[in-house]
Amino acid sequence: MSISNKTVIITGAAGGLGSALVKAYLELDYNVVANGLNITNLEVMAARLENPNNLLLIQGDIGKPETSKKLFDKAIQHFNKVDILINNAGIFIAKPTTDYTEEEINTIINTNLKGFIYPSQAAANHMINSGSGHIINITASIAIQPNAKLPALLPVLVKGGINQATRALALELSPSNIQVNAIAPGVIDTPLHTINNRQDKESLAKMSPMEKIGNPQDIVDAALYLTKSKFVTGTTIAVDGGASAGVW
Repeated sequence: MSISNKTVIITGAAGGLGSALVKAYLELDYNVVANGLNITNLEVMAARLENPNNLLLIQGDIGKPETSKKLFDKAIQHFNKVDILINNAGIFIAKPTTDYTEEEINTIINTNLKGFIYPSQAAANHMINSGSGHIINITASIAIQPNAKLPALLPVLVKGGINQATRALALELSPSNIQVNAIAPGVIDTPLHTINNRQDKESLAKMSPMEKIGNPQDIVDAALYLTKSKFVTGTTIAVDGGASAGVW
């Protein structure tokens, strides 16, 4: 197996933003450890990329601590160390507060909240010993600036908390030369936002003052900037066409 100099772990890697991030880091000759809940989806993603030797697929529920342990154990076993963790796994359920079910509440807590905490713990433990590293959290623009047109209490609650936790973790880990940042996407053209027709596209485009829908490359560009940076930590970059800038 070919081993390059840098290794990144990406959660929620099978589709949408995750697969775009996997592709981008592979193209930069990183070793990539890709995590997802469904191994078939991971294998399909890997096949599209022609199954490179420096791509390692790890199936598992990121809301469980044993999955994070397995991710880092396998990454170190195969590639010696981990330089970057991208906490990308997440689900987005927007509906009136009164309509959330117990199952939906538990799912968001398990995937979005625990799926941030457990990998970040594992990354901190490994990177403190290494003396460097990057943690990037994919959050949500609507957690910065809620929108009355799109009630989404649970994403705002959890992703907004992660935006603040990004700052706290950056302060905590800065003495170990670990940078912690977040990216807050607006509406991006991925399976998370089903765009069935022209009317859907126009409606979603109006969620930003630029009246545009972003694409996964916009998020990839932000991630690559953050992982190349030497002096940026504790920040959340909104990639949302201005949606979090205020009221328009």
